[in-house]
Amino acid sequence: MKYILLKSWAILALIAFAAGCTKDFDEINTTPNSPTAVNSGLLLPQIQRDMMNTLLGETWGIGNIVIQHTAKNQFVNEDRYLWGELNSIWNSVYDNNRDLKIILQQSEANKENNYKAVALILKSWMFSIATDAYGDIPYSEAISAKEGQNYPKYDTQEEIYNGILSDLKTASDLLGTTSEALAGDVIFKGNVIQWKKLANSLRIRALMRISRKRDISAELKSIVDNPATYPVFENIADNAVYTYAASAPDQFPLYSSRIGSFNEFRASKTLLDTLQSLSDPRMSVFFRPTPDTESDPNPVFAGIPNGLNDVDALQYNGGPQFQSRIGSIFYEQSITTTGLSIAKGVLMTYAELQFLLAEAAEKGLISGDAKAYYEHGVNASFEFYGLSTPAAYLTRTEVAYTGSQVEKLSKIGFQKWVSLYFQGLEAWFDWRRTGIPALVPGISNQNDDKIPVRFRYPIIEQALNGSSYKEAIQRQGPDDLNSKMWHLN
Repeated sequence: MKYILLKSWAILALIAFAAGCTKDFDEINTTPNSPTAVNSGLLLPQIQRDMMNTLLGETWGIGNIVIQHTAKNQFVNEDRYLWGELNSIWNSVYDNNRDLKIILQQSEANKENNYKAVALILKSWMFSIATDAYGDIPYSEAISAKEGQNYPKYDTQEEIYNGILSDLKTASDLLGTTSEALAGDVIFKGNVIQWKKLANSLRIRALMRISRKRDISAELKSIVDNPATYPVFENIADNAVYTYAASAPDQFPLYSSRIGSFNEFRASKTLLDTLQSLSDPRMSVFFRPTPDTESDPNPVFAGIPNGLNDVDALQYNGGPQFQSRIGSIFYEQSITTTGLSIAKGVLMTYAELQFLLAEAAEKGLISGDAKAYYEHGVNASFEFYGLSTPAAYLTRTEVAYTGSQVEKLSKIGFQKWVSLYFQGLEAWFDWRRTGIPALVPGISNQNDDKIPVRFRYPIIEQALNGSSYKEAIQRQGPDDLNSKMWHLN
């Protein structure tokens, strides 16, 4: 009996002790250094920086090469279209949209329309890159695991672009309707009007992207004819760019590369030869003279053809000493705070907008002076690089806005291609739509003499979201580099 009583008291003591231990359990196990909620101003700069760094990385490694702004003289798989998995865009878009979703939820709860609008613009920009790279992708059901959606469907590209255009218009309408300051905005430093201009400029880009699939003239006119309601970029001061710092940890991403890795990339003969024939001073910004002649009074510029095999690429024109490297502004001078400081992450520029408007006007999609838009675009591209357009440049036969409509559209497309230097993914996306300039596949390419038009889906999608993945490729075509997405058909 005594044993039973003692045992009962021991059990009661243990229960009391356990209760005492768990009484303050939540408080003890909550660290003030690991917050469960973060305000929008702290989330915004990381989203902007991470996505821009990712875009620059894929632009350097693939975009500039496939669009023949640069070429490789070593480890040339990318130049021969031997592309493996290219997942950085996919991963960054979906990772950063988790934080964007938090901003959207918080801005709704706090009635902060400026934050909501900026989040919608960034979401639209990021998903436009992803769908232009891969085609059909998870969109409407993406980032919904907490709501029980673990296997999101792949929306059609048409549905995605409809959503992008709707969100951009909503963003433009929302901006300025509340008064909260946009803390943490690295791109426009909280300038609401510039975000509004970006929203509408991106709408024009998106509309032109899908212009082969539907009549976009009414939507374009509603923007262009109503600048008070839907302002767009007015000069290069409106350029949407990420300006990197001179010191770590926010330096231009390429600056941390090994010099050897940087020097594997050289001037593409396609771009350099054309700029040389036009006496175009942008050539000296984009590229350097050959190492052998950099200190000569009359330096030589020489590009290499895209798509050479490893041996031929390294030996071309006598070897690396006789092949122009990429301009110093994109490497050692990218951290300078004086002089020509153009190594930036580009979201969209005034020059690109002017070329889009020139094309739209020339095709009769909007009213306006196509020649004026075109020349504004050329001048803005030079100005972006701290240059003045040479006096006779716009009157050269190859540049002057004369000729048939086909010839004029070709000049618009060519000058836009040049202006999109180091914006290789956007240049590639636009080239697929226009076919301007008439690029020739890399010499010893491994893609059946075809320039790729898309990235393959991440292989892990077949395991994690197999049913949706299979549905997408049945609709879109084989999961390879050559299946044309909706807006290209």
